[in-house]
Amino acid sequence: MSYMIEKKRDGLSLTKNEIEYVIDAYTYGSIPDYQMSALLMAIYFQGMTVEECASLTMAMAKSGETIDLSAIDGIKVDKHSTGGVGDKTTLVLIPLIASIGVPVGKMSGRGLGHTGGTLDKLESIPGFQIEVPNQKFMNLMHRNNMAVIGQSRDLAPADKKIYRLRDVTATVDSIPLIASSIMSKKIASGADSFVLDIKMGSGAFMNKLTTAKQLAQTMVAIGERVSKKTVAVISNMDQPLGNAIGNALEVKEAIETLKGNGPDDLTKLCLILGSHMAVLANKADDFQEAKKRLKEQLYNGKALECFKKLLRSQGGNPEVVNQLRLLPQSKHTISLEATTSGMIEHMDTYNIGTAVMKLGAGRKTTDDIIDPSVGVILHKKVGDTVQVGDTLMSIHTNKTSIQTVKEQLLTSIHVMKGSNNIEKNQPLIYETIQHLYP
Repeated sequence: MSYMIEKKRDGLSLTKNEIEYVIDAYTYGSIPDYQMSALLMAIYFQGMTVEECASLTMAMAKSGETIDLSAIDGIKVDKHSTGGVGDKTTLVLIPLIASIGVPVGKMSGRGLGHTGGTLDKLESIPGFQIEVPNQKFMNLMHRNNMAVIGQSRDLAPADKKIYRLRDVTATVDSIPLIASSIMSKKIASGADSFVLDIKMGSGAFMNKLTTAKQLAQTMVAIGERVSKKTVAVISNMDQPLGNAIGNALEVKEAIETLKGNGPDDLTKLCLILGSHMAVLANKADDFQEAKKRLKEQLYNGKALECFKKLLRSQGGNPEVVNQLRLLPQSKHTISLEATTSGMIEHMDTYNIGTAVMKLGAGRKTTDDIIDPSVGVILHKKVGDTVQVGDTLMSIHTNKTSIQTVKEQLLTSIHVMKGSNNIEKNQPLIYETIQHLYP
């Protein structure tokens, strides 16, 4: 092990066999934390080649249980988001894509910190079950072409163990380690191809385009090296996605989107990500044909019917689609009013996300209990004109005193007096990366 630490410290590449040895030995306790920490720090400073990243990814993917979806007909396509505020795309995408025959089995996570989790949103639907045995998961895939479940504890255990060490050794912010971590879990989940939504902006893990692009390129390169077609879309997270932030509120907005009444940014992003998924699954010859087909499914009600099927199959109450009041409701709705007239120049999306977490919609630690009914609805976004007294957002809460949250939310919205030069239509997509090698 010391030899491999020295190699990476000196900027040399580790071989596939060396990486497989390290992952296997560390997973089963043969390598102590202090040596693995040294190697992670060497990787942090020296980086890794694409070949090293691919070897690390596959070693972690094979370190535990893997899902075999080969018995499911068709090309299985998975989607991953690096996390953001108001990101409920999975709730729309899964039924939308399944409605055109693309099989997608999604293993999702819970929210932590300022970003929400798909499982928490789904569990706000009465009766919905995310803990599904492997055999039932396969049955759902055979029957419905779709399932959304919690990630198995035995999936890529090496990644979980290494991440805990990265978290306490200041090596989280390493592009090769981030990319390999994400891709190892995706590959272990059994999909054939991937569409990656790399968030960039004030509410994202990556707040600079250069680093977001580097992460996207690395993950696409890993996919190509391991024969998994991968598309990465770098999308805007300088303001929340859609208007709803909070679990049940986001479910409501996802349902409205499946009815064809969703916010423009959320609808457009779902169509873009879904179109790439459809092309990868050979359900369309090109992006434009895929987009046209998905639009039809969104507005003719077939995607919504697939959402109802998803709910019924996993114990959820499909009546929530027609009776949104069946979803958890907060006791109080409080208006946050503008104190300055002008145009919204910028939103501190991270600050908005942490404020909503304080209402109870998110977790500061993994042991925190979620309140599914609370959150906020935005009434104004970047580029909108506001007058003093206008409602900027509605706060849904079960707490009687939220003054500090109101102050935090108010300071998150920057209004420029008398400005008319702010771009209302911020770019939704900064860049799409599909191929790195001929």
